[in-house]
Amino acid sequence: MRFLNTPVTDLTYNDVFLVPSSSRITSRFDVDLRTADPTGATTPLVAANMTAVTGKRMVETMARRGALGVLPQDIPADVVARETAWVKSRSPHFESVRSMRPHDTVHDALAKLRRHAHASIVVTDDDGRFQGLVLEGDCQQVDRFTQLHVVMRTDVPVFTVDELTAGKTSDSGAPSAGAAGLYEAMAQASTRLERARVHVAPVVDGERVVGVISRQGAVRSTIYTPNLDANGALKVGAAVGINGDVADKTRQLVEAGVDVLVVDTAHGHQRKMVEALSIVRETAPDHPIVAGNVVTADGVRDLVDAGADIVKVGVGPGAMCTTRMMTAVGRPQFSAVLECSAAAAELGAHVWADGGVKYPRDVALALAAGASQVMIGSWFAGTWEGPGELNQDADGRYYKESFGMASTRAVLNRTQGQEAFERARKAIFEEGISSSKMYLDPRRPGVEDLVDHITAGIRSSMTYAGATNPRQFADRAVVGVQNLSGYEEGQARRESWG
Repeated sequence: MRFLNTPVTDLTYNDVFLVPSSSRITSRFDVDLRTADPTGATTPLVAANMTAVTGKRMVETMARRGALGVLPQDIPADVVARETAWVKSRSPHFESVRSMRPHDTVHDALAKLRRHAHASIVVTDDDGRFQGLVLEGDCQQVDRFTQLHVVMRTDVPVFTVDELTAGKTSDSGAPSAGAAGLYEAMAQASTRLERARVHVAPVVDGERVVGVISRQGAVRSTIYTPNLDANGALKVGAAVGINGDVADKTRQLVEAGVDVLVVDTAHGHQRKMVEALSIVRETAPDHPIVAGNVVTADGVRDLVDAGADIVKVGVGPGAMCTTRMMTAVGRPQFSAVLECSAAAAELGAHVWADGGVKYPRDVALALAAGASQVMIGSWFAGTWEGPGELNQDADGRYYKESFGMASTRAVLNRTQGQEAFERARKAIFEEGISSSKMYLDPRRPGVEDLVDHITAGIRSSMTYAGATNPRQFADRAVVGVQNLSGYEEGQARRESWG
């Protein structure tokens, strides 16, 4: 990356812009987004290890679309093991099913319909055999205690695992192979759904329902490559704190099948982090290890020396974080990522840009600055897959609550086993928001919608720079410094100037 004009101060994402360069790329689909770091991600996005952001459904969905979700350190190890096993049992090719029985009620179905992006209930018998499909429209203008067998649809397409994963889609019945076979299989699945006038349908293995395929899911399966482990299962990340028995927690996570370990604390450039990181590296010598957070080259060097493959960069830029206002500590994120990624590259390591992204442009700028991936928190909290409870405000808008991991709310949750007096002492040191409404965007209510939105921007950014992958992008990107007027000039208007 090079600057068009020389900066005289540290820079945020708002302070910079990308300059178009000569390009021979003819299609955005020619861009390969796979990362260079050892996580295996094919989409350079990470769902942050925040309690309000990442649970098992977020991890599952992110991995299916090539990215990674990191379970928070506050989750007990046995719960992490259970959620990891659940994620590993999910299909990389189609979405998880929400099933109910024929005699369940519309009232119960409506509560569950609104928890999944595909907004459907598959009705099965006690042995998991398909009985019918229920969509939200089927539950309107009927008594809430109507049983599902009354309203369910039985004339919808039913797909088999083989036809969606083995590519048996040709008229002759001969199997197709590779990307062309997958494309054809998903195109035909989408056509069948469109002709049946439904957006989603069940997938069966033998007679048992194992998932659903949606029209948009079929499209995504031709664009994204899942992030899979050596056994073909979806990858899982999980965080480890620097307090307590770090070695035991690490062993439990490794035994649970966690693929990527994140050693996490707000101030990563400290002796206790270095000691904990060394323990994690010794306990899990073959796992990719992420550690942070830092904002300087020296911090990167110390964490890489202690065993980190990837260093998390960012102090204070997150939407839920009040560290900078409370302590004046932090650094504008673009400059922090730029300096830290250069230091990591010299050591054969990588950085994740953690925090401060509000638009796809910010993610592109982080990658241009040299980050291998970009971690996203509250932006993902307000989605169907976010683990928070779904609420409605007085205007009927859906939202979920988000909160910072250094907030009083998080601290009190983290210290539940301690005496009330000691918990109260620790809760004084609040550096985060305890409650914030993250509204679901009606146009992009699911995390997959946001991943589509973000990666579309990244792909376009790379074509403007003439780059076909993130490494080329970081090499070729030309960045300029702008004032507030320049930033505002680039924003679209939803109403006239008059």
